Amino acid sequence: MSNASQEGFSAGERAAMKERAKEVRPKRKGKTTPEDDANEVLAKIDEMTGSDRAIAERLHELVAENTPELLPKTWYGMPAYAKDGKIVVFFQGAEKFKSRYATIGFSDAATIDDGTMWPAAYAVTELTASAEKTIVALIKKAVS
Repeated sequence: MSNASQEGFSAGERAAMKERAKEVRPKRKGKTTPEDDANEVLAKIDEMTGSDRAIAERLHELVAENTPELLPKTWYGMPAYAKDGKIVVFFQGAEKFKSRYATIGFSDAATIDDGTMWPAAYAVTELTASAEKTIVALIKKAVS
């Protein structure tokens, strides 16, 4: 058991919850547009450094090029992409939670089902051509 679980939420987890609260408030009041959401995602990516930023930038490009029906949104302060208002895929940088790798994850709205058990998140340290091919296949399947 980690110290964070014994003491409650980590600083990163508390920050993510605060980000989520900020994301939800304006939307309830109808004050954001898809352009606002896209700009917020790009701003979050710009705040990243190193491999987190490189991976997030490329993921953003891959989603736009291959699944334009997915719209950028922030989710717990992270870049995410939604269909019909529901988050389908998201990026979690390693730096945000002091992890040794970044994660590309899929919500239950993603149709990546494969039998009775399948991965819903993938650890990533860099985007190789092979990894990009896998990601593109997954995001296309996620919206089918």
